Amino acid sequence: MTLSKIILIMELPFTISNIHGEEITFLRMSRNDKGEEVLELENKLQPNAGPPMHVHFKQDESLTIVEGEMCYQELGGEEKFAKVGDTVTFTAGVPHKFRNSGKGILRCKGWVSPPNTIAYFLGEIYRSTNENNGRPGTFDAAYLLDRYKAEYEMYDIPAFVKKVVFPISLFIGKLQGKHKKFANAPEPV
Repeated sequence: MTLSKIILIMELPFTISNIHGEEITFLRMSRNDKGEEVLELENKLQPNAGPPMHVHFKQDESLTIVEGEMCYQELGGEEKFAKVGDTVTFTAGVPHKFRNSGKGILRCKGWVSPPNTIAYFLGEIYRSTNENNGRPGTFDAAYLLDRYKAEYEMYDIPAFVKKVVFPISLFIGKLQGKHKKFANAPEPV
């Protein structure tokens, strides 16, 4: 799915934020020097805020530090730090996490390529996080991670939750019609 198809659902630019102090503004679609679609973005993180260990299987992500300091880590690797002017690129398929390791705001500019469904996926995860006091709702997380399982994975969710709680939640939630709120979800890639 190209970003232009996702724009039918979301107009650019738009901003999402969660109660943990993470904010992402999806700015515009462009093409890199290889002709590939790129979703340009800016993010802002409060001290200690940042996403948990995750992977996007089909997308590269790059962040350039504009203000503050970022701690980042790939699965099984050591923590590393990036300062103003540094660029950190996470290759598709490599699990990673990052956080604001400074005392002030962390601001980055960057991109994700190809855009695929990331704006929708993160928007729904942030919405659910905000509605459920800091954690995505169980049905929402189960539904989104199941629907987009070929694109994203969250490593900090316990195996029991993924293998037992999520399938039960999906079954009961679908019987209750909870999935209808995702009627306009873009098709998985």
